[in-house]
Amino acid sequence: MMIIDEPFAAPELIEYLEGSREPVLANGMADKILERHSIETLGDEEFAARVNAGERFICTSENAFGWVARHIEDKTVTGAIAIFKDKARMRKLLAPMYPNLEYREIPTTQLREIPFEDLSMPFVLKPNVGYCSVGVYVVESRQQWDAALADIDENLAVWRSRYAESALGEGSFLIESYLEGAEFAIDAFFDGNGEAVVLDVLRHEFANAADTSDRCYITGASVINAYASDFASWLTEVNGYVGAKNFPVHVEARMNNGVITPIEFNPLRFAGICGTEVAYHAYGFHTYDYFLRDIKPNWNGLLKGKEGKLYCMGYLPAPEELAAGKCAFDYDGFLSHFGGLQTFHRFDPRETGALGFIFLETEESSETERAFLREADLTQFCLGI
Repeated sequence: MMIIDEPFAAPELIEYLEGSREPVLANGMADKILERHSIETLGDEEFAARVNAGERFICTSENAFGWVARHIEDKTVTGAIAIFKDKARMRKLLAPMYPNLEYREIPTTQLREIPFEDLSMPFVLKPNVGYCSVGVYVVESRQQWDAALADIDENLAVWRSRYAESALGEGSFLIESYLEGAEFAIDAFFDGNGEAVVLDVLRHEFANAADTSDRCYITGASVINAYASDFASWLTEVNGYVGAKNFPVHVEARMNNGVITPIEFNPLRFAGICGTEVAYHAYGFHTYDYFLRDIKPNWNGLLKGKEGKLYCMGYLPAPEELAAGKCAFDYDGFLSHFGGLQTFHRFDPRETGALGFIFLETEESSETERAFLREADLTQFCLGI
């Protein structure tokens, strides 16, 4: 079963729902889909009863967590959400694994009261309850600290309008040491025994050290073969402190010299909005289908013929002028830079602050398209400025 909520339902997901007849919670988002498609829906009472009886379900958005809190009595579900979603709580819980990891939780109203000279740089500032890299800052100087605080003051109201409080809570922020190493995103689930099943591994690539955007994630045979087993073992160890079972999670972590350190855990969902569809475009399966049917990927078969390919997923922020409605955007000109374009899901920049999601197939031996995705100044495609 699934709960689909704002801001987006991917065409790949809708096609899956039409073909599989997997039940969906009847809500406003399901009603929009039903206007053009035939899907199975369940009312609040029946959906909740089946979850409380132990049936698996997954959300496409953390905006659904409010409904879950009101209707789901199964403490194995609500308890796991509460633990994973609270970054500070997870840091305390995993302290035996990471005794030297430094962090501080600060109420948002007290951020400006912190003496800057007491902070050890570089560090990361981010909401304790966060979503989609919103409000995340890498700070290496006083100037960057002041800019981060100013940005928070300016954008709090915008964040509240776009995300439910259950998805993005701005009541407190976390200040923690900047983690060295390569960054990864992992879609996985814990099976009935609490062991982790990895469904995809994405390496998060950045334009520079200060970049915190989600513009470029890559997966492929080389990534899966190098890291999937290590992340499965690590997640199983982490879950020894949580105790989740039959539960999906999207995880962000850094790996440095073989040591994996968590950035955050996102419960009851996979890569946000439609990012998890990169597994479908790369390997031909839906992550949520494998979770709901308790299937472990047969990587030997799935990766056959994929050697030398890298598959990219990117969430593209809209230039400020476009988000403010002050210009148009040359989508065709931008997309013409990608010979391996698989699909592009276009969003309304004024409503979402984003251009959309892009999915690419690239040659591992060529960096050109991936570099452009990471680094291109998107304002060059703004029209009418």
